[in-house]
Amino acid sequence: MRKFDTKVQDIKYRVLREVASLAWQDKLLENLLDIPSTIIPGNSATMRCCVYKERAILSERVKIAMGGDKNNPNVIEIIDIACDECPDAGYVITETCRGCLAHRCADVCKMGAITFDANHVARIDKSKCVECGLCARVCPFSAIVNRVRPCQAACKVKAISFNEDNAAVIDEDKCIQCGACVYQCPFGAIDDKSYILEVIDFIKNKDEDNKVVAMIAPAIASQFSYAKFPQIVTGLKQLGFDLVIETALGADMVAESESKELIEKGFLASSCCPGFVKYVEINFPELVEYLSHNLSPMAFLGKKLREENPDCKIVFIGPCTAKKQEVLREEVRDYVDTVITFEELQALFDSKDIDITKLEETQLNDASYFGRVFARSGGLTEAMAQGIKEHNSDFDFNPLVCDGIDSCRIALLRKKNNVLNANFIEGMACDGGCIGGAGCLTHTDKNKVAIDRYGKQSPYKTISEALNK
Repeated sequence: MRKFDTKVQDIKYRVLREVASLAWQDKLLENLLDIPSTIIPGNSATMRCCVYKERAILSERVKIAMGGDKNNPNVIEIIDIACDECPDAGYVITETCRGCLAHRCADVCKMGAITFDANHVARIDKSKCVECGLCARVCPFSAIVNRVRPCQAACKVKAISFNEDNAAVIDEDKCIQCGACVYQCPFGAIDDKSYILEVIDFIKNKDEDNKVVAMIAPAIASQFSYAKFPQIVTGLKQLGFDLVIETALGADMVAESESKELIEKGFLASSCCPGFVKYVEINFPELVEYLSHNLSPMAFLGKKLREENPDCKIVFIGPCTAKKQEVLREEVRDYVDTVITFEELQALFDSKDIDITKLEETQLNDASYFGRVFARSGGLTEAMAQGIKEHNSDFDFNPLVCDGIDSCRIALLRKKNNVLNANFIEGMACDGGCIGGAGCLTHTDKNKVAIDRYGKQSPYKTISEALNK
């Protein structure tokens, strides 16, 4: 039974599972140093030069699984010792270079970075190279290539650079915590802090007044494909959650409120995706005024739950690493206590030996079709159209769906330059929407189909029906 896309995810999961298992038993601190050797028994190295280095890296993973560096405000962290296998980034000369007489590469280089050895083979002086790429364009043999590291290629906001030791460094002023680099790093050298211990602590110390609520993101319908969604709900109850509720209900609330806001203002950019919101704040501050004033579905529903039970502990479970940063925002932190991902939920289930495939089914019907399809690109736009319809408005809705940061950048640039032919921007930082989040177990083309099927299973065919049930 394959639960994850990659071996890197599996190693991360095993660390989380072991940390959680010991925490349930109140044995974590006394067994902390033994966790790496538990995961890699004996003297068999896995992906590294030796078992000792592998265990040293696992020790760093354990720290991140326990909440990471408290002095680092970013939920995304670099494991420096794990980041040493990728080749130098930038333009390099390959063995395809024929040592030709034309020397077009050297002629076009304005920095004098290209020289030739005794065999007339070109060499690039990295201290002079400015990575303009002109040499690569003129080489008749395509012998000059641009090597881009996986993390660097994944980061669409250019927040990753490299230090003198060739290890990745995150620019905190650019990072939007989307986690794309976490998922794409083939050595697992970038990870998101886990707050799984907070969840365990909430459950272990709950009482009649301190009930623990699990808000599950609609993207969950595309995950845990080896089991049924109602079995996941039962599994959450067995973990110790007192209430399980669909965050899609919060999406219905947002759709109702945000569509009204759009009608009143005439133009909006969505505020549901924390990665997109952070991207606008950093790169297009002049457009922040156009972001919807509505909270995200997570925060919207959290606020409602907090009003009903001020002492409850609220845990959001979803696919998004940026949500871990969102709960630290001033306007959100009073409504949601902590966030874990689907990867971490899998570790929690297994840490208590809960086989969700053998559980009975607990039906959960909190939200409409429109709230549930928020999980994939285009779903918010569908919900906004429905919201306008239910407001009995003749507003001329002209949306633009932006799937991924590159698409968002183009739309925002057009708005900035007053050439955008749309009155609503649906901004999603992850490709495919929430179903492309870094905290997903799997990333497949079937995920969108699963979300649409999940949406159609809702007994509520309008937003109003779900909100007034």
